[in-house]
Amino acid sequence: MNTKNLPKQHNLWFEKLMAIIATINLFLVFFDSSYIPWRNFYLQRLPQIIPVYDQVKGIEPHRETEYYLKTVNTLTQQVSETGLRSPQVEAKLDELRRLSTEMIDTNPFAVASKTGTLAKIKDRMRNHIHQESAKRSFAIFWSQSHLSQKGWNQEINFFNNKITPLIKTNYFRQIGENGQFLDYFWLIDLPFVLLFGVEILARSFYNKRRHPSFSWLSAILWRWYDLFLLLPFWRWLRIIPVLIRLDQAKLLSLQSVRQLVHHGVIANFAEELTEIVVIRVINQIQGSIQRGELIRGLLQKQNQGSYIDINDENEIEAIASILGQTIVNQVLPKIQPDITAILLHNIERALNLSPIYRNLQTLPIVGQIPTQISEQLADQITTTLYSILATTVEDPVSAKLVSQLMQSLSKALGEEIQQKYVVSEIQRLLLDFLEEVKLNYIQNLSREDIGQILEQTRQIRSQESGVRSQESGVRSQESGVRS
Repeated sequence: MNTKNLPKQHNLWFEKLMAIIATINLFLVFFDSSYIPWRNFYLQRLPQIIPVYDQVKGIEPHRETEYYLKTVNTLTQQVSETGLRSPQVEAKLDELRRLSTEMIDTNPFAVASKTGTLAKIKDRMRNHIHQESAKRSFAIFWSQSHLSQKGWNQEINFFNNKITPLIKTNYFRQIGENGQFLDYFWLIDLPFVLLFGVEILARSFYNKRRHPSFSWLSAILWRWYDLFLLLPFWRWLRIIPVLIRLDQAKLLSLQSVRQLVHHGVIANFAEELTEIVVIRVINQIQGSIQRGELIRGLLQKQNQGSYIDINDENEIEAIASILGQTIVNQVLPKIQPDITAILLHNIERALNLSPIYRNLQTLPIVGQIPTQISEQLADQITTTLYSILATTVEDPVSAKLVSQLMQSLSKALGEEIQQKYVVSEIQRLLLDFLEEVKLNYIQNLSREDIGQILEQTRQIRSQESGVRSQESGVRSQESGVRS
């Protein structure tokens, strides 16, 4: 039996458990945040939770609107007992007319920030009675003549269906000593915060043991996103650690989301960062050219105090030597026929200028001799030059003489260039060339180019991940066979 994966499986189950608990806590946070603005919705769809959670938010029925609805219920009961024309009913109707006027004047909905609800109540009553005044509409509605004319059942059904639900949404919320609304959600959230706090301390202690060089602050910040679980404010930020935990526990895959985020972030910064880096390098090169440092350094390392030499070697001379050996040993043998053809052409061209050579060509047998001589001469010159060059490369004395020649040539060329207008012209051309590079290649980098680079990088990483997973599968199979 392979027991190597047991700790990992144990950790995975722990991560799943904590991820589920964090998800439950996040659900409670979102529900608590939505309760006040969505209380009307919960009142209609989930009325059984209203009495329970109102206590958590310090909500209680508003006395004025609650008394108004109780009076309506009393009126309904009185009508069923004594009839609509009884003095008892008239007394209740008079009280409702008074309460309606007070409700419009005092606006008891303002405490719950539901003034719009009162406006909706007034609009519905005005439209029902066909009056412009809301007070007048309520006064007419709560009268024996109107209720008798329109029918008691019809009018009380209108009120119960259109007005009562709006009045029920009103509430009174208690205010604490700190001047804020009472909110006891922290009592529900406290057990979760304590659990997450203990978990963070345990993880920090574990990280400290695994990495002794860590400070306690570094160990705690190793999973910095978990600190959002402890905040008593901005609780909605807990969505960050919850999503990360669900992904780590393999309960939710966020690979595509991570790729989109990384692609967006990198695409935004890569273009500007690339332009800044490359343009800064080109600007430094342009500054070096303007000061003459680059040309002096390439032609002759005169200013050894400011020029940094890492190997005590003249790289230009070394490169020239390598190129010379390559040309002599590998390039010239391949192009020797072409060189011979060029020499032959020029020799024949020079001989054609001589009258004697032209006369010899007219003779039947002797005319071919100058041509053969020209071919042999061109071939001999090419062979001789190649032998001289090969001997020069291989002979130490010749190589030393060539090196001295290159040094003298470099020194003389550097002195002459610095004394003439050539250096300023070269600097101008180099500066213009680098400026064209910035305008045509650097500053025209498009986000499509960056996107293609990121896509290629993602494909390479996915291929590497696939190879590693295959290797891991092979190793696990081999381990299972051994076990």
